[in-house]
Amino acid sequence: MPNNIKAIGLLSGGLDSVLALKLVKDQNVEVIAVHFLLPFADDKQDYAGYLASQLGTPLIKVKAAEDYIELVRHPSHGRGSGMNPCIDCRIYMLRQSWQVAQQIGARFLVTGDVLGQRPMTQRRGKLAVEEKESGLEKLILRPLSSKLLPKTLPEEEGWVDRERFLALEGRSRKPQLALARELGIQGYRTPGGGCLLTNKEISFRLQELFRRYQAVTEKDIALLKIGRHFFLSEAHIIVGRNEKENHQLLELRRPDDQVFEVVGHRGPTTILRGAKTKEAVEFATQLTARYSKQRSSVQPAEHLVISSQFNLPPEN
Repeated sequence: MPNNIKAIGLLSGGLDSVLALKLVKDQNVEVIAVHFLLPFADDKQDYAGYLASQLGTPLIKVKAAEDYIELVRHPSHGRGSGMNPCIDCRIYMLRQSWQVAQQIGARFLVTGDVLGQRPMTQRRGKLAVEEKESGLEKLILRPLSSKLLPKTLPEEEGWVDRERFLALEGRSRKPQLALARELGIQGYRTPGGGCLLTNKEISFRLQELFRRYQAVTEKDIALLKIGRHFFLSEAHIIVGRNEKENHQLLELRRPDDQVFEVVGHRGPTTILRGAKTKEAVEFATQLTARYSKQRSSVQPAEHLVISSQFNLPPEN
């Protein structure tokens, strides 16, 4: 194999992606890993960083731009079980990865796709759509299923040996787990994790956010991940569940948000966003009391006025 070939490997932090990069790297290809920081990713742990260190490969973290949120709002290829626009997301990451590849002189991309593993994105037809719309036909190498797919440019040019790749297909992960044990790879993310858009509760919150606002920011998205959320007509109320979330709510609030806190006792911070009707203010007040340590007097921050009544939801 030639020793001056560079490739970009998309490293999600899951098992399939790290195995794919390893199979290519073992063929004397210089692999640079790229990991995407997406607003809906559940990146509580740096799986990608840990796996890149095991591979001994550089890692570039790419932060999604504001246009990614618009992509989620208006996907061209539909959604999965929640608000997850999987095909559009893949096309976005492929395009962004190719921009990185061009900057560093990499000749192709490597992904951990397994034919037939995910029904929305890993069927033959869907893989072809991703390649065509990203403008990367024959430039995306999928080592875990290469023998079942058409030859790519790196295979045709002899930059990699197709015979040293695999022919995996379907949802079973037993072959990947066995290969990981053989190669000594550990610390990868559990299959199916990572994307909050597959979560029904997060999806519902996001739908409500899109319905209310034309302009949605990354701070708005971050707010969806914390607290208890209540939607009342055009009002959106978020109640902190602990001290950490209380601080986060204050950091993520908009200038026109109203803040409620318990007077004289420990309790939640509550944010009222949207329509500040009498019913919404009263509801936010009662929610703050409901979830406080001491159900005592609750006052809104600064100049707020409280009035009216509203039925409380059941405790949880």
